[in-house]
Amino acid sequence: MDISGGGLPSIDNSQGAQVYSAALAKSHQKLEGEAALALIQSAASSSQIVSNQPSASSVTATLGQNINIRV
Repeated sequence: MDISGGGLPSIDNSQGAQVYSAALAKSHQKLEGEAALALIQSAASSSQIVSNQPSASSVTATLGQNINIRV
């Protein structure tokens, strides 16, 4: 099936699917970018909260504050 209009070139179904797929990928990348920015902003605000707290004077007070998680 060909779709044509005015002075536009005709587009078949496979080209339409490619355009639709590209549009979905673009919107997905935009959402990922917004989520990444939100994560960066929340990390920045939480680091300011942590820096405002008094430092621990002994080693045992800081034990367990850093947790390494590998996925």
